[in-house]
Amino acid sequence: MEMDSLPNGTSASPSPGPSPSPSPATAPPPSLKLGHLSDSLKLEHQFLRVPFEHYKKTIRANHRVAEKEMSAVINGVNEAADRDDMLCDDAVSHLNSLVSRLQGLKRKLEEGSKTEHLQAQRCRARLDHLESADVENLSEWNNVRLNRILVDYMLRMSYYDTAVKLAESQNIQDLVDIDVFQEARKVIEALQNKEVGPALAWCAENKSRLKKSKSKLEFQLRLQEFIELVRAENNLRAITYAQKYLAPWGTTYMKELQRVFVTVAYKSTTECGTYKVLFEPKQWDYLVDQFKQEFCKLYGMTLEPLLNIYLQAGLSALKTPYCYEDDCTKEDPLSQEGFRKLALPLPYSKQHHSKLVCYITKELMDTENPPQVLPNGRVYSTKALEEMAKKNDGKITCPRTGEIYNYTDLVKAYIS
Repeated sequence: MEMDSLPNGTSASPSPGPSPSPSPATAPPPSLKLGHLSDSLKLEHQFLRVPFEHYKKTIRANHRVAEKEMSAVINGVNEAADRDDMLCDDAVSHLNSLVSRLQGLKRKLEEGSKTEHLQAQRCRARLDHLESADVENLSEWNNVRLNRILVDYMLRMSYYDTAVKLAESQNIQDLVDIDVFQEARKVIEALQNKEVGPALAWCAENKSRLKKSKSKLEFQLRLQEFIELVRAENNLRAITYAQKYLAPWGTTYMKELQRVFVTVAYKSTTECGTYKVLFEPKQWDYLVDQFKQEFCKLYGMTLEPLLNIYLQAGLSALKTPYCYEDDCTKEDPLSQEGFRKLALPLPYSKQHHSKLVCYITKELMDTENPPQVLPNGRVYSTKALEEMAKKNDGKITCPRTGEIYNYTDLVKAYIS
């Protein structure tokens, strides 16, 4: 039996089944959500790299400790074996000291192994977190991500206690880098207290990687320590210090060294601008900034807080010259000084087609709701002005200037 054709050319079904229930109009299609999720995961480079770099650093440190201790023990055994005149009691005492050293090494390796295990667990937790991202739980996953970004911002701004409390309350300790920033905290606080010891120790601990990246941090720290000796008028000690710690940098940074060495002939109260700046307290702030930059590079972090980066990404789409006008609408985020400052280095958004939004109703002005021009040049939507005229006997009051006009004075504007 042939089926009758419908007017559009499709065949009629003999027994149509129940039509599927339409999906809610507000819900985006799964493919769109999946695309957003895929784009989000591409931004998680730092999320994985930081714990991995910390893990590698711990492994290297444990390896160095084991290598150093084992080398010392082997040398001790060889030394005892080469001595033919060693008494029995001396040999026993010597071997006992070596055994004690090995026992100490065992304890250190056990502690190091626990630390490595915890850091490996953290890497696994982050991989599991990324793998758990799905279209079904995207909202929950984004909430966790927001909390991670907030913790990152707090840690970078030195709100350590608040960051810890937020991480604990949301149970995301393995997804944030509190222990890494605690390491930086000790150095930063020491520099703020005008102490370079912890910073120099950090440089020594990461010497090979800092050298590979051609970092000047250690050199800058040594210069500052030299300046402090000159400030204390301990010139003889300053010269000795320079010979020991600054001379090796001579082939690379000769001009900087020459400039700093001249300070020996001056006092910290000098008014000579070239050398006065070297004694200013802001040099310590500069060292703090330098350390933060090197620290972020070492762990593969962004120099800017993640919160700033995400906000700037959004603000770049909203920024227009009008945002910096005095009469910018309060609904625009860029009407607030904090957002304006954050968006200052950003370019203006590229708008292929202008969209006119009514200042009064915040509705789009188009052919259905065309713009009307007041005699003072202000533009508002027809809908808003008609409602105002009905309430005020045909009078229009400009909400920006307070000027009053008749509705008949309006001129219709056309959008091309």
